[in-house]
Formats: sequence, structure tokens, C-alpha cells
Amino acid sequence: MQLSGKVPRMSDSSTIDPETADWLTLDEDEEIVWSGKPHESSLIPALVVGLPLSLVLVGLFIIAGSYLQRENTQYVVTTDGLYKKTGILSRDVQRIDFGKVQNTSYSQGFFGSRFGYGNVDISTAGGSGIEMQFRSVPEPREVQELINKRVKGSRGEPTTESGETKRDVLDEILVELREIRSTLEAQQETTGNKPAGTSNVETAADEQSTGGDDTTHEEFGGSDQRAENTTANQESDDER
Repeated sequence: MQLSGKVPRMSDSSTIDPETADWLTLDEDEEIVWSGKPHESSLIPALVVGLPLSLVLVGLFIIAGSYLQRENTQYVVTTDGLYKKTGILSRDVQRIDFGKVQNTSYSQGFFGSRFGYGNVDISTAGGSGIEMQFRSVPEPREVQELINKRVKGSRGEPTTESGETKRDVLDEILVELREIRSTLEAQQETTGNKPAGTSNVETAADEQSTGGDDTTHEEFGGSDQRAENTTANQESDDER
């Protein structure tokens, strides 16, 4: 069965084969989108606590228990829902359809934020609190985004093969167009091209300045004419 969709970065050993995983029961047209298990670095807290106590054998049980729990835990995201398998001596398999998922969230602790793993919590409609948790999975934010896209697709919103909705695709196109616009504006500023609006404002300012000078000349001309008229009147009075 071929894997499809956006697969977060993870080791090849965490990808399971549905034909060999007898606990995983898929429908005829159901395919695996992503699968994983707790990150290897999630064993660090157990080592920090267990190694100092290994002298009294208690630490060895802590380390061994954490290792066996990790090896027997598996998380799967398919085209129809979510699967979780846990248990060392026994087996506990949990499944949630995408149509029942109400909210998702992810969190990272001290070690998780430094080594790239965290928890993804899934809540269902009508449920009380967290119904399923993908614990210590690699790249928890990408896993949450993948689940959210599949949930949107189950609610009737058209999706692409990778699980993206049309809205997600349009948002990506809008971001690319904004980047192209910013690049073009930066190139115009580099080449020294002035926007058309700036040129129009400068032209209007020049015209207004020229008009102001003409008015000034006319005022000066009017003053000279009045001075000549006054001188002529004075000469006429003297002759009388």
C-alpha cells in the first residue's frame, strides 16, 4: 500500500507496513498517510533518572521500562482517521475518525524543544478532555498540521492529494504574489525610478511656482505704472 500526503521528517524505521502490522485494520480504500513512534531522545529523562539508580537495580528497571514502552508504541494517520497502539505485555488499540475530531494541539517540554519532539493532543466532539495523545512524536507541529488538513477534508472542504484545502492553496499563492510585489518594488527603488504619483506632484509644484513668479512680476509692473502717473501729475501742478 503506497504512502501518500505530507510526511513529516522521521526515520525510516518508524514507517510501518500495514501487511505486517496485524493490529492495524484498514478499510479497502484506506491508506496510510503518516506513521511514527516516540522519538529516541524521549528516553533521555529515563536515562538521567535511571543511571544514578542503576547501582541498586531500580534504575535498570526504569530504563528498560521506558525502552520497551517506546518500542511497543505506534501512531498512525490514515486517510480516514487516527490510530494508536500501546502496551508491552498486552495490546491496546485506539481509533478516532476525522469526523469526530474537534480540537488538536501540540506541546513541547524542556528536552522536547531541544531535540525536536513533543506531544500532539486530540479532542473529540462531546468528549471530556483529551481523547488521544501522540506522545513524544518527532516534529509535533507538522503532525498537528497534517491532522488538521485531514479533518478539514473530512468536513467536505475539497483537498489536494497532500491534504491541503483550496483555502490553504490560495493563501500560499497570495503569499507568493506579495513576495513578487515586494521584489519588484525593491528593484524599482534600486534603479532609481520614481513612481508616477511623485512625478505628477513635482510637475504641479513647478507649475504653481512658475505661476507665482508671474503674479509677482505683474505686481511689480503695476507699482511702476502708478509711480509714473504720480510723477506726471506733480509736473502738471508745477506748470500751473
